[in-house]
Amino acid sequence: MARELVRLRVVQVAFGIALVLLLARAGQIQVLDGGEHYATAQAQGTERVELPARRGTIYDRNGVPLALTQEIFRVGVAPNELRDPEEDANTLARHLGVAPRTVRRRLQQSWVHFHGPYTAVQVAPLRSLRGVHPERELVRFYPDPELASVVLGRPEAEGRPASGMERVLDEWLTGVPGQAVVLRDRLGQQIESPSSLSAFPVPGHDVYLTIDAELQEIVERALVDGIERYEAQGGDVVVLNPRTGEILAIASRDAAGRSVASAFTSVFEPGSTAKLFAVGALLTHGLAQPEDSVWTENGEFRFGNRTIHDDHPSGWLTVAGVIEQSSNIGIVKLGQQLSPERQYEMLRDFGLGTPTGVEYPAESPGLLKRPHEWSGTTPASLAMGYEVAVTVLQLAQAYAAVASDGVLVQPTLVREIRRPDGKVAYRHVPAPVRRVVRADVAASLRAMLRGVVYRGGTGETAALSTYEIAGKTGTARRAGPGGYVPGSYVANFASLFPADEPQIVMVVKLDDPRGAYARLTAAPISREVVEQLLAAQSGALDRARLTAEGPTASSDPAIAAGTVPYVVEWPPQEARDPAAPSTVPDVTGSSLRDAARALHRAGLRMQVEGWGTVTRTDPPAGTRLAPGTLVTVTARERGRR
Repeated sequence: MARELVRLRVVQVAFGIALVLLLARAGQIQVLDGGEHYATAQAQGTERVELPARRGTIYDRNGVPLALTQEIFRVGVAPNELRDPEEDANTLARHLGVAPRTVRRRLQQSWVHFHGPYTAVQVAPLRSLRGVHPERELVRFYPDPELASVVLGRPEAEGRPASGMERVLDEWLTGVPGQAVVLRDRLGQQIESPSSLSAFPVPGHDVYLTIDAELQEIVERALVDGIERYEAQGGDVVVLNPRTGEILAIASRDAAGRSVASAFTSVFEPGSTAKLFAVGALLTHGLAQPEDSVWTENGEFRFGNRTIHDDHPSGWLTVAGVIEQSSNIGIVKLGQQLSPERQYEMLRDFGLGTPTGVEYPAESPGLLKRPHEWSGTTPASLAMGYEVAVTVLQLAQAYAAVASDGVLVQPTLVREIRRPDGKVAYRHVPAPVRRVVRADVAASLRAMLRGVVYRGGTGETAALSTYEIAGKTGTARRAGPGGYVPGSYVANFASLFPADEPQIVMVVKLDDPRGAYARLTAAPISREVVEQLLAAQSGALDRARLTAEGPTASSDPAIAAGTVPYVVEWPPQEARDPAAPSTVPDVTGSSLRDAARALHRAGLRMQVEGWGTVTRTDPPAGTRLAPGTLVTVTARERGRR
């Protein structure tokens, strides 16, 4: 009996010691080390996640979205968590657009992922289903993937911008990510519970480019059509506002028809379009006047060890006539009055041989040697547009100086940047670089360019039947790796529209076109672009400043005889009474450009809602309206509802 009591006492003491140790350990864990263990539990049961911020939208100058960020969803499903697998499968099939049989078969797996992508509207009814986990993602979307694609740029695989304005403006467009705390179960999976936001994501800034989407589409189509029509190896078109330097449209294609950045990066010898700069130097320094004459040797002139020819042989020509007839002999003889320093300074003042400063990741400065590097024939070559290399953008900037009364303005692609709250963070202000020539000299040069088109000059194929256009043709041999390529030429045409108080400057360049000469290739493309721009009622033109009358009558017998190839409708139509009611044409299924032309011909104005193919008009087709009435055109992308 005593032995049993001893054993009981030992058990009681042992139990008491164990209890004391247990309580001590519990106290240590809960009191002394409680904070550390609590933190560990929190770390295992919660996770801090980054909430992506919306990247800023890129718009054209009129607010048409060119690149925007869309919220999409992908849906994950844990079949073992579904409360009613049969009914939930039907719900998933109905809202995700997947066949019910397919959904049921896939729900036999341990985890199902529906990639989509799906919209917020599609996944909203699924959020109440237990076991369904929508996954939000922000993706970059381009409403028209081909429009200005090189200018805009595209993201790399990691999502960072690789080129174009997406890269240049990345710091502005990129927002500030937010942060949230979510709950995890013991397996590390997220628990369906409200997350705790510690920082809201801040969207990026929105950018408004100087590009006019409608004009950009016109330019791109005209360039593609021109390359095909003249079997060219590629080409470029640049349209800009000469007063502000804003690039309204810019497009380039290579030999394979792909969009490239050659308007910024590739150089060429401009040929006769550079003759205007030599004349500008002569007028600036008082060495010649527009009415002065020069003997052009009837088209053939021996100069040093080379023979210079004119495509249009003449005798005596005025300085203006040299530009109009694009006389090589005339410009070489006139240019002999210029010292190398003056000739170089004028070319450099016009921006040749130096980058324009446009906001683009890469830009070629062109090529213009300093006078001490010249050979004995360099002055003559420069006067004719050789031994100098320019980009299409540089040439457009130089002609813009002529259009803007002699002031060279830096070109730009960015019109405005706005903060997420809509307030303006940056607005473009025209940046004059320098005065190149006096205003009166610029006016004289514009008059000569008008003569190129309307006084029997080399640019008469660019003439319009409504408003006057001024311009200069240029055809130069095409350089290759080993020198000039036999039988290959570069055709370019620089134009100002309208001829008086120009609102746009355009340069069209084609590489090795069939027909070679600019008057047969680049000039007609320029005319077509202006015609379509007028028909489209684009905001790129201030129509209040356009005169209502056509080209000014001239005493020149060539023009009086009607030799200028004005563009007219065929078959001929009687003039419509401007006061007569107009009928809304049926433009359903047409592109916005074709719809604009049809409405313009009917004497109506157009307002656009959406982008892509026209789905309806308001008022509808067939409605009789007063001339000048605004018609709202609704457009949608093909394949979208």
